Amino acid sequence: MGLGLHGGGIGTVRFLSSVGAKLVVTDLKSKEELAPALEKLKGLKNVEYVLGQHRIEDFTDTDMVIKTPPAPWTSAPIKAALKKNIPVEVDSSLFFKLCVQPIIGVTGTKGKTTTSTLIYEILKQAGKNPVKVGIGQISVLDKLKDLKKDSVVIFELSSWRLSALGRYRLSPRVAVITNIFPDHLNYYKTMEDYFADKKFICSSQKAREFCVLNWDDPKLSELEPEIKSQIVKFSEKTIVGGKSVYVSEGAVYINNGIDEKKVLDLDEIGLKGRHNLGNILAAVGATFVLGTEIKDIRKAIYGFEGISHRLEFVRELDGVKYYNDTAATNPRSAMAGIDSFSEPVVLICGGADKNLDMDDFAKKISENTKAAIFLKGKATDKIIAGIKKISPKEEDFAVVDSMEKAVAAARSVSVEGDVVLLSAGAASFGLFVDEFDRGNKFKDAVAKLK
Repeated sequence: MGLGLHGGGIGTVRFLSSVGAKLVVTDLKSKEELAPALEKLKGLKNVEYVLGQHRIEDFTDTDMVIKTPPAPWTSAPIKAALKKNIPVEVDSSLFFKLCVQPIIGVTGTKGKTTTSTLIYEILKQAGKNPVKVGIGQISVLDKLKDLKKDSVVIFELSSWRLSALGRYRLSPRVAVITNIFPDHLNYYKTMEDYFADKKFICSSQKAREFCVLNWDDPKLSELEPEIKSQIVKFSEKTIVGGKSVYVSEGAVYINNGIDEKKVLDLDEIGLKGRHNLGNILAAVGATFVLGTEIKDIRKAIYGFEGISHRLEFVRELDGVKYYNDTAATNPRSAMAGIDSFSEPVVLICGGADKNLDMDDFAKKISENTKAAIFLKGKATDKIIAGIKKISPKEEDFAVVDSMEKAVAAARSVSVEGDVVLLSAGAASFGLFVDEFDRGNKFKDAVAKLK
């Protein structure tokens, strides 16, 4: 259920076809909309496509349903399958059932991809055999064929993928939670529902396993009594006692519960953005508990400059630097993006609404940016309304309906020494396929500037 265009559905179909399953692939999108995905599956046997609709009989006359992670468990086809006691899986739950290698699972509202990628780089530096699963747009089930006996899996887990793990009482050997704050409230009824799915990453862990927790996040520190595994706390402040990773006197330290050891000085970190310090601390904790040596951790962090779509430097033109932070799909992440620069910021922001409060973001834009260019959408309407509450004076707001127009408008108001930053603080649907399409269109538009 749900082939999609992001790669997860493609990987699921490939895997099931390779092990001889007879498949019905159903998606509400049309054949034309799904053309890029269908092209990648051309030639597979035993695959029937039902597109533009979901037929209930496909969900009730079958041995198993595998739903796309964002599809609600309350949707009519899924409820029909469950009523007939047909197992409903997500790619994550099937992967956990079939994988015998140790899994490091990473979740959080933001920072999942950066933390997961850094964990991968540290383990690679240490000579281990790490395999990325679900990180960014990396697929899931077809990665099973890449696993070797000594592989370690790093699995980025959204709340939707975790919901399936919770149903089957599955958790990774090492769980990492980067942070928790409001997001996806267009999907979840309440923040508590969202957090409940996130907690499944550690709810079925055993005493010999590990949970790496952001101790600076009040919601996560309150989670301690519920956790049965060994907690590794990370913080930007000194932690006394217990397994922990923390910052003290300008350096990162790790405590294994007995001894304290220095990992590296903060000025050795090349990764831009103050908020990335927490991601680094989390990666240190997750790799250290697997026996990784500090010299390998330090070397990997020293050489790590980040990943695409997250404060990604694109180009400098006429003394103006352009950065792509399209992965900032909620206001708090976009605010962190703005705070990453000491230079004047011309911000490209806004878009589709995820039912999130935009007042703090509006205040940040009003007080901490030189100018803002808005991408059309309901979140943009909320941001502008928030700015008007702060500054009731009449003001012209630049609202555009394409990335080319946004980049052109940003260039027109920027001068040497400025930063043009795409950090939307909102969802991308409507104008773009997804946030990565939004980021790629930004990079393309910037590349075309003369």
